[in-house]
Amino acid sequence: MSGDRIAAMRRRLEAARDELVSAGDLEFEPLRDDADALERPDEDAAPLTEMNQVIASKRNRERSERLARIQAALRRLEADPDDFGLCEACEEEIAPRRLEVMPWARFCVACQAKQDPERGGARRSLTDYE
Repeated sequence: MSGDRIAAMRRRLEAARDELVSAGDLEFEPLRDDADALERPDEDAAPLTEMNQVIASKRNRERSERLARIQAALRRLEADPDDFGLCEACEEEIAPRRLEVMPWARFCVACQAKQDPERGGARRSLTDYE
């Protein structure tokens, strides 16, 4: 990878990292206040609050995971800039468009497909859980 391209990848990774850090975690809405404990709680609001808590938790977890992947990519770029952009499995070059979208990518598309379990496989019947 050329020096200009390495510098562009570093800038892209740093910008993505800074954006995630500045955005911060989503706040969790409490189920009820202490003031509400004296009154009858709103039973309709509880499921919505729980759903919002689950969504916030999932987004915070995904944000943390992405931040960790970005930090790891920056370390790889710093440690061995000549190998940055090579697939860790087959050592072929990762497609430039893939790196544009996900500069933290560690695998080419073919090797990533082998790493991820199949998703959404069609079942033949309702009792086919395999």
